[in-house]
Amino acid sequence: MRAVSHLQLDPVSVRRASRRPRTSVFWLSLPLAVTVGLVFLLPLTGLLPDAGQNLDATRQPPGFLDGGAWAHPLGTDKLGQDVLTQFVSAGRLTIVIGLVGALVAIVPGTLLGVLAGYFRGWVDRVISVLINAQLALPFILVALAIIANRGSSLPVLFLVLALTGWAVCARVTRSATLAVRERQFVFGLRAAGASETRIVLRHILPNLAGTIVALGTLQVGTAILVESALSFLGLGVVPPRASWGSMLASGQDELSQAWWIAFFPGLAITLLVLLVNLLGDALLTHHDPRKRRR
Repeated sequence: MRAVSHLQLDPVSVRRASRRPRTSVFWLSLPLAVTVGLVFLLPLTGLLPDAGQNLDATRQPPGFLDGGAWAHPLGTDKLGQDVLTQFVSAGRLTIVIGLVGALVAIVPGTLLGVLAGYFRGWVDRVISVLINAQLALPFILVALAIIANRGSSLPVLFLVLALTGWAVCARVTRSATLAVRERQFVFGLRAAGASETRIVLRHILPNLAGTIVALGTLQVGTAILVESALSFLGLGVVPPRASWGSMLASGQDELSQAWWIAFFPGLAITLLVLLVNLLGDALLTHHDPRKRRR
């Protein structure tokens, strides 16, 4: 009976040890979930002001400032369009770009990183050279070369995000794969006659799932920043579509007269990327016991 009661203490100690990382992940995920929910659900409620132009109401300040009207809670732009309605619509596209941009970078990066870390040899050398070559190129030069050749569009933007993001994902995944492939269970699987494909797909990748999820989360923030930088330069999202980055770019000339046009999307980009990066760091800490605080 004493042995049984001693064994029953282990799950409790495990839960206590992992309580802090799980709490941080939860509290960081909550505001992100609320933001995504509001951005995607608000247009369905019919509560947003009309998005049309109104030249009689140009550059109206937000409702909480003197001279503002609560009919336009975040004010209007130089064409009299409601900033809140634009903000919500642009937020949907920004979040989609962040998610898709992370996906198109993490998939090839993970594939190449696992191949390099598991098979080593000439495969590792070739992929490592490609990673170093990609990291040595400034992303803005890659983006300019591609956009100048293909033009500005969402598919081209996703291509830029894939080409500028896969190398970081591949380097991190390669390091994690190198650590997993040296574990005893991998040697046991080889001794039992398991094929290399089965080992990679059924055992290596599941052990990397936490790292891949955390890395993908961090890549979401990177994709949003890259898109915002390109849109600010006029190379990202083009009208009639709008993102927070393009709203920031369109409002830069109005800072002296209507600062709210650029302020709210700029603040949203800052807070969203900060929360996403903190969540990615918390996920890495949660899945890496060496980084946990004792």
